[in-house]
Amino acid sequence: MAKQKNSDDQEYRTRSVALRLLARREHSRQELTLKLQQRKLDDSIISMVLDDYENEGWLDDNRFADVYSRQRIDLGYGPLKIRAELQQRGIHQTPGCFDELADADWVRNAVLLREKRFGLADLSADWNEKVRQARFLTRRGFTANQVDRALEVVDPADAGI
Repeated sequence: MAKQKNSDDQEYRTRSVALRLLARREHSRQELTLKLQQRKLDDSIISMVLDDYENEGWLDDNRFADVYSRQRIDLGYGPLKIRAELQQRGIHQTPGCFDELADADWVRNAVLLREKRFGLADLSADWNEKVRQARFLTRRGFTANQVDRALEVVDPADAGI
């Protein structure tokens, strides 16, 4: 009987912790599993609880990927970095919001980021500055093509801003 009570306590605690974490923000299943394992909760109970939460619609990797991607796009990150971060969180499919953005939209985001950080000066004569800005945009996760196109922009009207 004591063992059954302990098992019920573990399940209650797992449900409670998982629900508190989900109330704060969206999580991927992998993130939530890791956070629950760090609290020394039983793996079989974690799996059962997360299956229940997925069935209830409280835990959804697709929704997490979409919300997370939109937040990262708004912060000025490019598609390569966002995909890599999603893969680290256990999401291996492309989020739906990526389908809404054309390559020109990513270039526009890179130009906005460049303008905010460095201004839109002509870089044709300053190779070192061009390389510095290219490295910055590349670290932010934009493709080489998007970086090249963003570095060519001198007038915000050229980028459709």
